[in-house]
Amino acid sequence: MKRLLPASSILFLTACSSDTSSEDPVIHVAAASGLYHAFSEIGEQFEAETGTEVVFSFGSTGQFTQHIREGASYDLFAAAQESYIDQLNEEDLIDESTRRLYAYGRIGFMYEGDIPDGMTPDYLLSDEVEQIAIANPSHAPYGMAARQALETWGIWEEVEDKLVFGDNIRQTVQYVESGNADTAISALALSYETNLSFDLIDETLHEPLAQSLAVPTAGEHPEEAAQLIEFIFSEAGRTIMESYGFTPPDED
Repeated sequence: MKRLLPASSILFLTACSSDTSSEDPVIHVAAASGLYHAFSEIGEQFEAETGTEVVFSFGSTGQFTQHIREGASYDLFAAAQESYIDQLNEEDLIDESTRRLYAYGRIGFMYEGDIPDGMTPDYLLSDEVEQIAIANPSHAPYGMAARQALETWGIWEEVEDKLVFGDNIRQTVQYVESGNADTAISALALSYETNLSFDLIDETLHEPLAQSLAVPTAGEHPEEAAQLIEFIFSEAGRTIMESYGFTPPDED
């Protein structure tokens, strides 16, 4: 059965002798938080078809990048921004032949209830909005995209005191659901499993969220990781990705 490691703790994975002794190896996947619903579904179908168990760790792309630098032995890394895969490639920490652009992501506003004109820059500046959750731009690509959108609108400095930073994009949704933020600039892909309202942000307001994946050189199961990559790019995998709002690269 597919397993998820706790979202609250991004784990360092080292050599696991129990995996190598199993007839069906377990592969460990580090994936950006925005992939939580899509990859959970992909993992279930992949395991059903192949018998290979997938253990996911969902978290911040920047933090996973640092963990891989420090020796974490993930079998596959799916980043929310291709620049992080490029960095690891320059450091010879991934198998360059496995590097693939797998999707483009989108951001938008999540909030409780209804707003007549939707969430707008002027509404963000109003007294109606006291706290705005975004993923930390220093290590989360979706947070950087949120910052870029706010800067393009020319209101970053005006709303800076209202900002609440999440460790990853999934945590921003939890801030709104718990009432600790009035709105979040979060991932379209996370809006499908929530009752929150969602207003899409114009993608021209920020750099494209071009999402890439690759097999780290420290991974223990490159063949099984390659099989999972092929499944992600299969018709079944692409259908799941599109159902959560991701745009396949060849259709962008």
